[in-house]
Amino acid sequence: MTCGDLWGNMRRRDFITALGSAAAMPMAARAQQSAMPIVGFLSGRALASDADLVAAFRRALGESGFVEGQNIAIEFRWAEGRLDQLPALAAELIERKVAVLFAGASESLSGALRVAAAIVPVVFATGSDPVAGSLVASLNRPGGSLTGFTVISAALWPKRLELLRELILPTPVIALLVNPNNVNTIPSIRELNEAARKIGQDVMVLNADAEREFEPVFASLTAKRASALVVADDPLFSGRRTRLIELAARHAIPAIYGRREYPDVGGLVSYGASTIEQYYQCGVYVGRILKGAKAGELPFLQPTKFELVLNLKTAKALRLTVPSSLLARADEVIE
Repeated sequence: MTCGDLWGNMRRRDFITALGSAAAMPMAARAQQSAMPIVGFLSGRALASDADLVAAFRRALGESGFVEGQNIAIEFRWAEGRLDQLPALAAELIERKVAVLFAGASESLSGALRVAAAIVPVVFATGSDPVAGSLVASLNRPGGSLTGFTVISAALWPKRLELLRELILPTPVIALLVNPNNVNTIPSIRELNEAARKIGQDVMVLNADAEREFEPVFASLTAKRASALVVADDPLFSGRRTRLIELAARHAIPAIYGRREYPDVGGLVSYGASTIEQYYQCGVYVGRILKGAKAGELPFLQPTKFELVLNLKTAKALRLTVPSSLLARADEVIE
């Protein structure tokens, strides 16, 4: 991604001038341009689905002594699943002279984050490996002006496949629903295929990069003899999880998801790290940076626990018998 991609129609010479002057300006000086420092909050998802994440972020800031409307302002930008809009939204926040930029669901933002970090400290939550993506030098000491929370989600697919197979009768084909525009798609497919090969399970990949494609995807499951579904972690999917769950119920498709928010609204099962915890910890880091900490000296955080959540009501509707061993391992069972 080029600087021109990030800044859209902004003239190149204007961008170079802005980048040079802003990068040379200490964070404290930038904050003094406004009586109240501004925190930029950028997400690939939507406020309607992520109000609890915003609440966790605000709570962390409050515990650090920063209260919105009193001694900080928060500027929000939501891409609502349209990931191609993220660079332009990031540019808008940089132009607002934010003191710190937080980016959630930022897998498609690597180029924009590099540019943004030359101007302001950046804290981001990601499902990819920021070291492999050349965003930071190491997880323990990122360097530069980038830090945050990472859940390397591709590594979780073998476990999700195993859990799904425990719940259903042997099935010839299991499908993986992915957004082809997400940078985690290729490693996710690779990990799932490798795990499936070891146990003799056939898998197929279905693509959707817009909500209008959800209906055809589910219609194709029956035609292609896939009788279970693994839904990839993606802002488009999580922001429209109710729609996906409705379609899974209509087509009687058992599905496993990466976030507990899915079983909360009727999804069958999820396995993954707590998204609320990610946003809370990122809020803690934003607070520390506002107090003077350097982003590059704050180690990248990683989850210490992964949650297994089961929805028994959905299992009964699908006529599935949940093994007692699986129930015993679940962190939460929704009746």
